[in-house]
Amino acid sequence: MTTRSLQHVIQSMPTSDGAGVKLRRSIGAQRGLYLDPFLMLDEFGTDNPGDYIAGFPAHPHRGFETVTYMLDGRMQHRDHLGNVGDLGPGGVQWMTAGRGVIHSEMPLQESGRMRGFQLWINLPAAEKMKPAGYRDIPATEIPEHALPGGGSVKVIAGTVDIDGAAVSGPVNGPASRLSTDPLYLDLALPAGARFTQAIGAAHTAFVYAYEGSLSIGDGPAAKAVPRQAAGVLTPGDTVTLTAGPDGLRAVLIAGKPIGEPVVQYGPFVMNTRDEIEQAIRDYNDGTLASAA
Repeated sequence: MTTRSLQHVIQSMPTSDGAGVKLRRSIGAQRGLYLDPFLMLDEFGTDNPGDYIAGFPAHPHRGFETVTYMLDGRMQHRDHLGNVGDLGPGGVQWMTAGRGVIHSEMPLQESGRMRGFQLWINLPAAEKMKPAGYRDIPATEIPEHALPGGGSVKVIAGTVDIDGAAVSGPVNGPASRLSTDPLYLDLALPAGARFTQAIGAAHTAFVYAYEGSLSIGDGPAAKAVPRQAAGVLTPGDTVTLTAGPDGLRAVLIAGKPIGEPVVQYGPFVMNTRDEIEQAIRDYNDGTLASAA
């Protein structure tokens, strides 16, 4: 069994998206530098409504999945399929754009804190043109368990071993297997607490600290990951995370690489330039989100 260590750090960069929502982007901050199968990770978080109130008006996607995870505040999803989802604290929206979806994500508040993440997960070529899909997962459906060494873990996708019992999240279970086999955990650890997680040896993995700090590995070889940065992990079977002196809130994310060419143009992610040009034509003529 091989323990993963820190390979490198991707510091998040301030940017904006949608109609001017301010956020920080780590994975995907540099165009063309992806972490297969992950295309982008955005963290948004502010108490100033001016930073989020304009939201994300209707826009298209094709060729990948978007995962929105709310920590604080409320947003509403609407799409061309008629799906409407009110996303509140602790809730998750898992959307498969597939062939095409047109959706919006707009605030359901005019003041207060808005905080969360959006992750983009690529789809293999064989699935890029499948029908769009949407899951609205409330916080009550996401398992949260106390950890033996202190703290807790929320299991959004994948499986965690807690005291010898396997705890699986609502996404990517036996009845809804995804080809990228994602793991998505939200960790809360007190100062000095440790957490060890098994990860598929072939999976790409990273951890993002959004409160506090952490170190990866054991003893003198442990390496620190600062707040608001993605720590990309080396290959291996397990990873051990240790919370820093101020404790830790972090997401641990892993997935099976696809190993195919990636061509991105804004909200479209395909395998070739020709496929991107076709997506643009389909959007312009109103057929992007029609049935295949």
